[in-house]
Amino acid sequence: MQPDGTEILATAHEMAEAARAAILPHFRSQTLSEDNKLAGGYDPVTEADRAAERAMRKVLADRRPQDAILGEEYGAQSGDSGLTWVLDPIDGTRGFVSGTPTWGVLIGLTDGDRVLMGMVDQPYTGERFWGGFGEARMTGPQGDRPLAARAETPGGLAGAILFTTFPEVGSPTEAEAFRAVAEQVKLTRYGMDCYAYALLAAGQVDLVIEAGLNSYDIQGPLGVIEAAGGLVTDWRGGPALQGGRVLAAANPAIHRAALDILAAFPE
Repeated sequence: MQPDGTEILATAHEMAEAARAAILPHFRSQTLSEDNKLAGGYDPVTEADRAAERAMRKVLADRRPQDAILGEEYGAQSGDSGLTWVLDPIDGTRGFVSGTPTWGVLIGLTDGDRVLMGMVDQPYTGERFWGGFGEARMTGPQGDRPLAARAETPGGLAGAILFTTFPEVGSPTEAEAFRAVAEQVKLTRYGMDCYAYALLAAGQVDLVIEAGLNSYDIQGPLGVIEAAGGLVTDWRGGPALQGGRVLAAANPAIHRAALDILAAFPE
């Protein structure tokens, strides 16, 4: 049975509001503390991450206790509805601790085969992007408006804007594959975290290429982009629900152009 889209979207908005309230007191705070989750590297987590996920889980416990949850900070919780909420309380914690406003709260809802709804919320700028159940919209300082990815990219790949988060992208082979696409586009920008996917859905960006993602990194953005008319696949054109190597594109033509280059590089 198709879930009630009105109820799902209302729940997602309430979760985003709860996460905002939990996060903003910590942003750009001189007393913010962090833990490093990555031995031999740097992968920070803060109390803001944990508090935001707890706040979202509280909303779900009150409104939709039958649904399963998969969250970055507190893991999996079973449910019996066939639906799973996939949560990243702060995507881009490195940006968060640096004071940049490119991090965001990611909320996705999946039935296991597809993402039914996605949301990207940026609490500091007051922007929220969401898509699903026939909606693709954003709200922010300039008001509320529909979302629509670019239906075409003038000039094709040579006219495209490409984003990724880390210049190294992933493995040396993955970095080489990314550079092969970057050499063909008009403009490449780095360090945008989930905000890049939101901009793609908003018609500002043509491509986002990343590697090494988890499911909670991509399912929220995927729902937004697909609702706005864009595409999100892996680097071979297959499903990207579980993360890994991800190619997000504004339209089929620019997707195919990037995919043809990435396909020349081994798995």
